Amino acid sequence: MSPEFDLIARCFTRATKNTLLGVGDDAALIRPSAGHELAVSTDMLVEGIHFLADTDPEDLGWKTLAVNLSDMAAMGATPRWATLGAVLPEPTFAWVEAFAKGFFACADAHGVDLVGGDTTRGPRAFSVTILGEVPAGQALRRDGAKLGDSVWVSGTPGRAALGLAHLQGKIALSEPRLSDCLAALHRPQPRVALGLALRGLASAAIDVSDGLLADLGHILKRSQCGARLHIPNLPPPGMERDALLAGGDDYELVFTAPANRDADITTLGHPLGLPLTRIGEIVASGLILCDDAGKDITPARRGYDHFDH
Repeated sequence: MSPEFDLIARCFTRATKNTLLGVGDDAALIRPSAGHELAVSTDMLVEGIHFLADTDPEDLGWKTLAVNLSDMAAMGATPRWATLGAVLPEPTFAWVEAFAKGFFACADAHGVDLVGGDTTRGPRAFSVTILGEVPAGQALRRDGAKLGDSVWVSGTPGRAALGLAHLQGKIALSEPRLSDCLAALHRPQPRVALGLALRGLASAAIDVSDGLLADLGHILKRSQCGARLHIPNLPPPGMERDALLAGGDDYELVFTAPANRDADITTLGHPLGLPLTRIGEIVASGLILCDDAGKDITPARRGYDHFDH
């Protein structure tokens, strides 16, 4: 057996739960549930751009899948199947085994089967394609926001960006905040349960990968509307505010919903153990950020641009 196939067999081949034919053939065979549509998404992580060279491989394995699960959450889809493409420099079994351990820990937490992929030699990078199911006509989309809808965000955006800034020596965090921010960076928790619960409630949704303002902007563009934001406890200008508004890598959900469902959404967060915060409302045009006194604020930047680095 070649080193490549030996690595796949030892680290990435195991029994599947939702799949007719998984790893080991020319293609996987899957059977979607009756009455459901397939949601499909692909994300790539590249060393030096999306993760640091010394990132723990087990954490990296978790995150490689988690960022794709976040896309399923934003669509209100139940994740089912994934493929993994891995580009590796001189792979060591111990490193790949640790990566696979983290990847499968995330997969097991969300009922995902790894059904195929590929490996090759080169600068370290990973690409996952994930497939999920959503009842026909019930997917959350970016183009459904309506005038007067409330704008919501889950969790606490900005923590991952602060963790990265600490590792880069730009700021110095102390415990327990340091551990919290590093956990957000290395082990993001995709909001799959929230996405499922928002079916029939949210009018539009997106996950926060490139920054709160940038990703909300995608909803506004697709829905042909604007938003006025009044973010509670907005930090003063500086790293904290930049992380909250433009940091990205949070994988929280930003979503809109009719204002008459505000109470339902507030209640929704309790059984999920997840804070859901109303941060504004949909208006006719523009993206306006206001402070507590109602004065307009111009943020230093809007978010991450993959081709501006």
